Amino acid sequence: MKILVTGSSGLIGAALVSDLLRDGETVCRLMRPESAASPTVGGIAVPWNSTTGEIGKAASGADAIIHLAGESLVNGRWSAERKALLRSSRVETTRKLVEGLARLTPPPKALLSASAVGYYGNCGDETLTEESKTGHDFPARLAEEWEAEAAKAESLGMRVVRLRIGVVLAKHGGALRKMLLPFRLGLGGRLGSGRQWMSWLTLAEAVSIIRFALANDGVRGALNVVAPQPVRNAEFTRELARALHRPAILPAPAFALRLAMGEMAEAILLAGQRVLPQKLEKFGYRFLHPDLASALAAVLSPI
Repeated sequence: MKILVTGSSGLIGAALVSDLLRDGETVCRLMRPESAASPTVGGIAVPWNSTTGEIGKAASGADAIIHLAGESLVNGRWSAERKALLRSSRVETTRKLVEGLARLTPPPKALLSASAVGYYGNCGDETLTEESKTGHDFPARLAEEWEAEAAKAESLGMRVVRLRIGVVLAKHGGALRKMLLPFRLGLGGRLGSGRQWMSWLTLAEAVSIIRFALANDGVRGALNVVAPQPVRNAEFTRELARALHRPAILPAPAFALRLAMGEMAEAILLAGQRVLPQKLEKFGYRFLHPDLASALAAVLSPI
């Protein structure tokens, strides 16, 4: 297959590109002018103007596109300027991407577009599936708009999968990498009450699920990209401390997190979603790491 990928230098994107190339797929990495091509990722670099939507001619004849581009939610407080950047990097960029795909003859048959479990907002103990409603906070509204732009590709005859991705666990990047040092120093602990739910999966699982969705034409619409056993933050904390053979006795008080990070702390760290991968289970997907203990053991393995 010939596959286009945006966000190829990100945590999931780089791992996905490497996995596809290993299996002999042709990968075209759509690169914006401001992006520096990474020599370690591989694949064919294709110019992509996310302002005009123009995509280089080398992208013609692609079978599918996997859209993972988007500024990180957690790299800075949510000022008005930061929120505008987050929205632009998701909503506006996806709109222009779909416009660019419409100019390809023919357009790819499938678009797999990133979203996030933040789509559901803070739902307490409610069990969430792909049929659950969107939330009302900033991440939920952002994800809803993001998905709406991706869904417009259906008018081009494309199969669209909206990937609602949970917290991705990887030793070399993402949230877990930021946790490792304080936990190894014995300074880790729960966030706030620790009762908020965390819907997680390993990086290897994220790549596996995306490839499963890519290969199965019946998968379309919203897809929860999470492991089948969400945990509360306190349980995650205990399991990570156990995996690292360290204590976890220093909780981060909610008021301190709110003081340091503002709205972002409330929506990302102190809120949570109890999300289940209902569609994946329906389609018979077999999880690599279904429980947290085995997942952490795999992620933290020195090999």
